[in-house]
Amino acid sequence: MRGALGGPRVLLRRLREVMAEPVSAQDRLDKIVVLIAANMVAEVCSVYVLRVDGTLELYATEGLNRTAVHLTVMRIDEGLVGTVAREAEPISLSNAQAHPAFSYRPETGEEIYHSFLGVPILRAGNTLGVLVVQNRAHRSYTEEEIEALQTTAMVLAEIIASGELTAMALPGAEPAARRPLHLKGLALSEGIGLGHVVLHEPRIEVTKVIADDLPAELKRLDGAVDTLRASIDTMLEDEGVARVGEHREILEAYRMFAHDRGWIGRMREAVMTGLTAEGAVERVQSDTRARMLRMTDPYLRERMHDLDDLANRLLRQLTGRTAGSDHDRLPDNAIIVARNMSPAALLDYDRTRIRGLVLEEGAATSHLTIVARALGISAVGHMENVVGQVDAGDAVIVDGVSGEVHIRPPADVESAYAEKVRFRAKRLERYAALRDVPTVTKDGTPIELHLNAGLLVDLPHIEETGATGIGLFRTELQFMIASAFPRTNEQLKLYRSVLDAAGDRPVVFRTLDIGGDKVLPYMRAIEEENPALGWRAIRLGLDRPGLLRSQIRALLRAATGRELRLIFPMVSAVEEYDRAHHIVERELTHLRRHGHGLPERVLVGVMLEVPALLFQLDLLFSRVDFASVGSNDLVQFLYAADRGNSRVADRFDPLAPAALRALKMIIDKAAEYGKPVTLCGELASRPLEALALAAIGYRRLSVSPASYGPVKAMLLELDLPAASAFVEPLLGIRGEVHSLRPQLAAFAAKAGLPL
Repeated sequence: MRGALGGPRVLLRRLREVMAEPVSAQDRLDKIVVLIAANMVAEVCSVYVLRVDGTLELYATEGLNRTAVHLTVMRIDEGLVGTVAREAEPISLSNAQAHPAFSYRPETGEEIYHSFLGVPILRAGNTLGVLVVQNRAHRSYTEEEIEALQTTAMVLAEIIASGELTAMALPGAEPAARRPLHLKGLALSEGIGLGHVVLHEPRIEVTKVIADDLPAELKRLDGAVDTLRASIDTMLEDEGVARVGEHREILEAYRMFAHDRGWIGRMREAVMTGLTAEGAVERVQSDTRARMLRMTDPYLRERMHDLDDLANRLLRQLTGRTAGSDHDRLPDNAIIVARNMSPAALLDYDRTRIRGLVLEEGAATSHLTIVARALGISAVGHMENVVGQVDAGDAVIVDGVSGEVHIRPPADVESAYAEKVRFRAKRLERYAALRDVPTVTKDGTPIELHLNAGLLVDLPHIEETGATGIGLFRTELQFMIASAFPRTNEQLKLYRSVLDAAGDRPVVFRTLDIGGDKVLPYMRAIEEENPALGWRAIRLGLDRPGLLRSQIRALLRAATGRELRLIFPMVSAVEEYDRAHHIVERELTHLRRHGHGLPERVLVGVMLEVPALLFQLDLLFSRVDFASVGSNDLVQFLYAADRGNSRVADRFDPLAPAALRALKMIIDKAAEYGKPVTLCGELASRPLEALALAAIGYRRLSVSPASYGPVKAMLLELDLPAASAFVEPLLGIRGEVHSLRPQLAAFAAKAGLPL
């Protein structure tokens, strides 16, 4: 295609000149539509912009009545322009008026034009508007013309996304590109965070989209693709990558896409229309993303993420940018936005600057969520496509109570949330006033309320809350944030600090629970089909006894002259406990032999989180000094529902009769043997669930610091005999009862319990 001004490459160069001119946004758009019309030998060129109210407004035109600009508005389900916006696909017609979607707008004067070509104006797969050319003659637009118009639309997308057009819009009719968004997801970690977006995996901002030298750009693109292919092949050949498994399947998918002729061909064609290599990658990926966002097949939607990642790898290759966020330049009041991330990745940030976390995936009991709660970071998950809807630096509010996220919030919403933060602070003051009040239920039953911890930043919470002690100290967090394996002396220093902070209050140290989604950055990852069920926790420790011995030795030395409570995670058989306990005895012998000080007393227990132990309780309680229930893992294994998988993590309610009966079985058997049991999973950190646990017999709970006040306030008002009398008959229900949550909520409301 060659028009009056010499084709698409000349058009792009002229557009670049117009973009640089110091003119108003309206003048710039007016010049652009004239240029496009002349270049494509079109009698009409029009730009429609998607508004915040979901309608499309005519912002500029060459050929239609100029008086229709800013007056012609149509719904997104109306006309050919609406169809292009809704479907995010080009429409090319030689006789537009014969099409069933054609909508006649008399004020535009377009009834004399027959041929129609409309393309969506896209950015990150999201529709920002529609670019249209029309002619009186019945003509068919060529593939080259469609491609050229799509390339031009990419330039318009940057104008719209920049916010330049907002000044000319009426209130309530601003361009949708920068519109406020109110999204609803899954509340993961309580709290309210006000701040600005930091993308965990920042998009590469393509600053130069118009090429100066097409052969050079093609050469750059081909070179980057070759390098990308070679890097994927190298990863697949790495001995550390399993022969089978999810990680390998992802890499195989990457290799397939990287060798896909269609994908490479579309990028080369985009370069030939006048784009730089980076601009071509971005344009093709935006078009692909727009199509895939409108698909309902979950498999195809998952492939969209693969293509996003592959395109970002290619852009990094072209721009020389490295992967990952710039952690050293994290702004104050940062809200981290990510598809998903590991607990170690979150801990890698400066936690004093993070106010919130927004995830496309995420689950209420995932280890990432647990770490976010421990750090007091409000978090919301299940926010589909949120990464594609925000830009770095956008204002955002994260409501970890309701599961709502406000992106680019209006002033009144921001003001309302500022007031909500003040109200929450007052409520926290009321909880703080309960600090020295003993945790005794209304009927006089004492409850031991402990804290879950894992970092030095958690230690001040012991004094702030007046907690009975630390019911679970997750020792692996120290290993996850370190750049190298912590030496014995480093471990000893941490454990001693924890004991010093606790004073005469008990601390339960859990030995390393690594593996699964808790990967140490300096250890080679072992790829497994089902990592949660694989080589992790005590299994890894028993197979690598040197690792377990060094940690136990550090714990024993740190507790010199004091009591040490030690617990082993992921125990599946009593024999595993026996082997681990033997290592403790060996280390005690070693310390005695070498004249080291010893703890005053050593108590050793297990985490009850594997269902197999439910059928070994007599053997177990005849051996251990105490036990802790890890409700997160126990519930996920009971229901075979991966707590890190957003599709199934919340399908089964831990307040179902089956789960509560299993928990009651444990506490009843422990009572027979006179062994103390603490429930330290996230289940105890929610007031309604804590009510159920107390009702079935648990008198020791360990909760996250943020949950301590709400749970304690509920327990102080609880009539425990009444709660037990209400709950226990419900456990015998036979039939289709998915959860006791509604009944428990009704009981709490009637009793006036603060939830």
